[in-house]
Amino acid sequence: MSGLRDRVIKYISGMEETLRKLEEGGQKKYKKILSLARQYTNDAKYYLDRGDEETALVDVVYAEGLVDALKFLGEEDNDGNEKKVFVGGTFDIIHPGHIEFLRHAASLGRVYVAVSRDRNAERVKGRKPINDENHRLEVVRSIKYVHEAFLGDENDFLKSVERVKPDIVFLGPDQRVDEQKLKDELAKRGVVVSVQRLEKRVNVWPHSSTTSIIKEITDRYCNHV
Repeated sequence: MSGLRDRVIKYISGMEETLRKLEEGGQKKYKKILSLARQYTNDAKYYLDRGDEETALVDVVYAEGLVDALKFLGEEDNDGNEKKVFVGGTFDIIHPGHIEFLRHAASLGRVYVAVSRDRNAERVKGRKPINDENHRLEVVRSIKYVHEAFLGDENDFLKSVERVKPDIVFLGPDQRVDEQKLKDELAKRGVVVSVQRLEKRVNVWPHSSTTSIIKEITDRYCNHV
């Protein structure tokens, strides 16, 4: 159960941080909903302390559902002051690692995703993406942590950042980007950002990368002829 326990601990920690930000924002109209979400989060901690990870998980999921309802209603942005978080990537074959990455981004604010164009994705990855850009865009748009998704600029990645004018640029652990150079170049264009990065790839699941999924498929179906 240690794996489940670790995930529940992270889940509760993330929910407490989200609730703290919302409560500090002075929500009044939906104070009762936030209070109920806080109660479910505290219940999750109670059951976790007693070794009941399953009940703890259910409680914190209830809390997340209440917060998601506020997102749907557009009430968690504190009168439009919620931070904008920019994310860019290929998002070819969506897997749990992508979801975890976007969940972390969403804990920082409202997530805007620039999906790589086919030509750019091939240049960066060294291969054509399995799914074309419109397919990938449609899938990313359906993920609950994403506020808005659009196709990136084919010639200038920074134009996508300029379009959003984010407060935060959130990078994956494997994205080869010089953080200081990125900040400096955006500042020249009048966009001042904080650059943050997910520290490491989440390896809770068997496949946390598109490459590993492709390898599994080829090993299973193509190498036994």
